[in-house]
Amino acid sequence: MPINLVYPNILRAQKPQKDNDFYVVKEALVSLILMLFLVDKELAMQLSDLDFDKTYTYADYLTWTFDERLEILKGKLFKMTPAPNRYHQRLSGIIFNQLSNFLKGKPCHVYSAPFDVRLSRKNAADETVTTVFQPDICVVCDLEKLDDRGCVGAPDIVVEILSPGNNKKELRNKFEIYEEAGIKEYWVVWPLSQTFLKYTLNEAEKYVPSRILTSGDLVTTPVLPGFVLDLEEVFEEANS
Repeated sequence: MPINLVYPNILRAQKPQKDNDFYVVKEALVSLILMLFLVDKELAMQLSDLDFDKTYTYADYLTWTFDERLEILKGKLFKMTPAPNRYHQRLSGIIFNQLSNFLKGKPCHVYSAPFDVRLSRKNAADETVTTVFQPDICVVCDLEKLDDRGCVGAPDIVVEILSPGNNKKELRNKFEIYEEAGIKEYWVVWPLSQTFLKYTLNEAEKYVPSRILTSGDLVTTPVLPGFVLDLEEVFEEANS
């Protein structure tokens, strides 16, 4: 749409006669920029354009420019919850900082969302990757799995801090996917009840749950010998 049809008087106001050519060119350029902006806005994909019954890949994921965050689990789309609340973010930051401090000088890296994990083999074509997710926190000890876009393959530990918006289907799918992918430990934190559950992969490559842990319990892991997460300290600090 030409800008002179939208704002007919602004561009023509008070044009000095001697600079008429300059203003004509300026008006044309502004009009062109506005037209390009409107066309781009009309053509940009929106979340509502996606068919949640279709199967998608990481190649599709890379083309999305809308603000809403999505995960792909076995080709199916799942909306991520809106921006987590303050308490969720406090818990995530505290757990991340304790892991980060412990891992200084050690051959493992810890990452927090947004950080893409693609469950596929190294160098797999983007069109073949059907699972990409963003855990709240993950620990990767095989640094060969890291590239500039995130992690390719199973992290050693995945931490999910649940929000009211997490649905049961999403959680069930993630449990199955993490187990199948060989993620050694899957930590689940419930902020409202201040409880913690750890799934550990056994020799049969099946998850074995811990008992429900809460304030006063210590979380340890054979993945990171010597690491101790004091849940009482974690929840008290998050509440402060």
